[in-house]
Amino acid sequence: MEERTMKEMQKAVDRYIGQFKEGYFSPLAMLARMTEELGELSREVNHHYGEKPKKSNEDERAMEEELGDLLFVIICFANSLHIDLDEALKIVMKKFNTRDKDRWTRKEEANEDE
Repeated sequence: MEERTMKEMQKAVDRYIGQFKEGYFSPLAMLARMTEELGELSREVNHHYGEKPKKSNEDERAMEEELGDLLFVIICFANSLHIDLDEALKIVMKKFNTRDKDRWTRKEEANEDE
């Protein structure tokens, strides 16, 4: 699949949802779906990195697929509330780069003479 901007992803999801009479779910229903998808991702992470191996009869699900499911629902949620995710990320990055700029230990910058 080709690379897409966030705006392109939001438009693609909107085109997909727009073909159905039901449209977007209510915000509360989407929050429940988001929680469900996050739970599925958590389960996958626990199987790969945690102490809980899969049962022999459980299907292998890639974390990539679970992250994709979660991203889809997040985009649906944003679209239904008319939130531009590019703008939302800009707001968050500004916050991290101002309020939290000295919160973490920075890596040493490479010597400019090298």
